[in-house]
Amino acid sequence: MNFPLILNLAVALAVCFALYRMQAAHVSFTTRVFTGMGVGVLLGATIQAVYGASAPVVAATGAYLDIAGSGYVKLLQMIIMPLIMVSIIGAILKLKDATSLGKISVMTIGTLMATTMVAALIGILMAKLFSLTAVGLTSSAAELARGQYLQGKLPDANAVSLPSMILSFIPANPFLDMTGARKTSTIAVVLFSIFIGVSATGVAVKQPELFDSFARFVKVAHVIVMRMVTLVLRLTPYGVFALMTQVVSESSIADILKLISFVAASYSALLLMFCVHLLLIATVGLSPRRYVKKIFPVLAFAFTSRSSAGAIPMSVQTQITRLGTPAGIANFAASFGATIGQNGCAGIYPAMLAVMIAPTVGIDPFTLPFIAQLVGIITIGSVGVAGVGGGATFAALIVLSAMNLPVALAGLLISIEPLIDMGRTALNVSGSITAGTITSRLMGQTDMAKFDNLHEVELDSEQLVA
Repeated sequence: MNFPLILNLAVALAVCFALYRMQAAHVSFTTRVFTGMGVGVLLGATIQAVYGASAPVVAATGAYLDIAGSGYVKLLQMIIMPLIMVSIIGAILKLKDATSLGKISVMTIGTLMATTMVAALIGILMAKLFSLTAVGLTSSAAELARGQYLQGKLPDANAVSLPSMILSFIPANPFLDMTGARKTSTIAVVLFSIFIGVSATGVAVKQPELFDSFARFVKVAHVIVMRMVTLVLRLTPYGVFALMTQVVSESSIADILKLISFVAASYSALLLMFCVHLLLIATVGLSPRRYVKKIFPVLAFAFTSRSSAGAIPMSVQTQITRLGTPAGIANFAASFGATIGQNGCAGIYPAMLAVMIAPTVGIDPFTLPFIAQLVGIITIGSVGVAGVGGGATFAALIVLSAMNLPVALAGLLISIEPLIDMGRTALNVSGSITAGTITSRLMGQTDMAKFDNLHEVELDSEQLVA
């Protein structure tokens, strides 16, 4: 019998039972998520301190925790495409106004792209302040292997261009995209849903009976899908706890300390960009403090799961029920934000990496021509970044290859990649919610009664479709 493994799992089950008792006692959703995250950190640190990060029992414990952690993420991924379809189609049926649809798209995507440009500049600034450079760094076997892998992926990055990326958004086979088979499947499903909604409104005048039947079908489908969302999101505290315990228990403290300057610079940039988000929220007349309190559970999940796409259901739910954003805008922002203009993965990370690597080939990264070219490439290249863990790698490949910098050196950061990716993903999701909130506010569609509500709004499928 593997008693250490049984003991670890018994403690984890006890924590899950405690989280269940908190839910039964009607403790707020935010408090439960924060508790799951905090206890996960403590348990993960304890497991590593007792056994060591490389111990077999830690890997075995992580495998069982992965059932709850990755299982929760998979459930979220399961409902992403149905959620996008029914929400966007339903929103368009209510809009019946192509002008409003165009404004929503322009404002949302414009905000995502503009904030990514700002994020790139912040990344460059932090790299300067922390004097980051790859000159003199040595490569371990794992880092060399990672560098070779990145070099092998370079042809894929070189094949990417803005026209080809835009073309990939068009769903030649929408049923294939519903499986999430392509990196741009999410946007393709959004466009297909828009096409269905616009087509349906076109028959509203000529065949009102058929339109009413279709609208009722969409409404029923919306209610069912939102009920699924409600059931899955109630598992968030358990999923966050399992994910955080696994990450902390398996992280190498020595590797983190070796590249602590890059970690510190990265999180300084992430926090500064998050402050930019709050400044934008304040600019449109909303309370940043209240905003942070309402979106914290989403950010906590994004932080632990490292999946921008997986956070879409919770992001939509939060925007609708807690921030007062209409369903159509919430879905646009969450869906496009998972693949376009990711502030962390496509903005800050490639900028810092390019500045860090440039001196190895004799380039001064702090000249105006270099910075202008870098920011431009990052902004354009941020279109279509995958919304899963690892999307930052693809973004970095595009930027480094376009700047003629050695991509293999990016492998030097393999040991701290998961730690930084957690913060990057949280910032990505924050950026998409910020875009939705700003768009809703500027269009005068924000339900201020919901935003100003100081009481916790529990997950309720009826509220989600109201």
